[in-house]
Amino acid sequence: MDSLRRRYLDKVKRLVLKLGSSVLTAADGLNLPLIQRLVEEIAWLRQTERQVIVVSSGAVAAGLRKLGLSERPAGIPQQQAVAAAGQSSLMQTYEAAFAEHGLKAAQILLTHDDLANRRRFLNARNTLLTLLQWGVVPIINENDTVATEELKFGDNDHLAALICNLVEADFLILLTNTAGLYASDPRDNPDAPLIHLIEVTDPLLKTAPGRRPGPLGRGGMGSKIQAVKKAGAAGIPSLIANGLTPGILAGIFGGQEVGTLFVPQEHTLSSRQYWLAYNVSPEGALLVDSGAREALARGKSLLPAGIVEVFGGFRKGAAVQLMDPEGQTFAVGLSNYSSQDINRIKGRQTQEIAQALGHEDIPEVIHRDNLVIFPEPS
Repeated sequence: MDSLRRRYLDKVKRLVLKLGSSVLTAADGLNLPLIQRLVEEIAWLRQTERQVIVVSSGAVAAGLRKLGLSERPAGIPQQQAVAAAGQSSLMQTYEAAFAEHGLKAAQILLTHDDLANRRRFLNARNTLLTLLQWGVVPIINENDTVATEELKFGDNDHLAALICNLVEADFLILLTNTAGLYASDPRDNPDAPLIHLIEVTDPLLKTAPGRRPGPLGRGGMGSKIQAVKKAGAAGIPSLIANGLTPGILAGIFGGQEVGTLFVPQEHTLSSRQYWLAYNVSPEGALLVDSGAREALARGKSLLPAGIVEVFGGFRKGAAVQLMDPEGQTFAVGLSNYSSQDINRIKGRQTQEIAQALGHEDIPEVIHRDNLVIFPEPS
């Protein structure tokens, strides 16, 4: 094992393990022998005094079998019904498998709103940390039965990256049905070489091969690349590996150079910055001039003089995106003003705010403490 990989793995005390549909499912539903084997490996990790949080797919596959359906339905209500039917079967499978190793599991179902709302975010964090303190293995999945399309995480890869920040994990492992990231799509080029190590800022990741999702999954390699980038923004290394390989977790932590290791970026976001950048759903956008863009990069707050245009209708305290003169989104922040009031004061000097609004108010439209600039243009 290379020294960098060993250095990262030796520090791991708390990891997020994402198990994809391509790993957990078989042609007729859940792959029970494989789930039992993975749980055995998780139990081994627990014996090494590491905490494991599992982000698990598989509810839809379990529901299809339970309801006697041959394929995933197209409609959102039908998909939610299938997930509801399968979620109990999925958890029963985990409960039984962990019980064989003297471990308890707990189900956590989350929606995007749970992590976008700061109070609920902290409540979820406290619950998860308490479960880990009690020695319970949390099994996390999106609450597909109530999440609407516009408020869905999108896939469990994205959810796993957000959980890393939620619990301050040391490492993210995404287990799928491929050995890792290849130089080209192995489904098109069987001789494509496996990339064993890559930085999350490497330009290659913008055109990463193998982006087509499987029949039961919503992700594919594209969503995994976005997940490892998000984890990397928090300073968390990630690894994509083949969950169908027996002993994969023991191999990862035992010294084998398996999968693709993603090295996090050097300059990382704080937990609050990360929450603001990736958990909150912006309700509008502000177009700023080049002077404001440069000032924000130097750590300044956004003042009304630098605002050119307002997009969308939003309330005071809402999250809004910031766009540069080229129309690129480069930051997000919490607005001290509603969209209506910003339209009244945009382009004005600070001392003109009271005259424009008819009352005194704070000078910053977005304070620097409530602003985060993305590591790279989104």
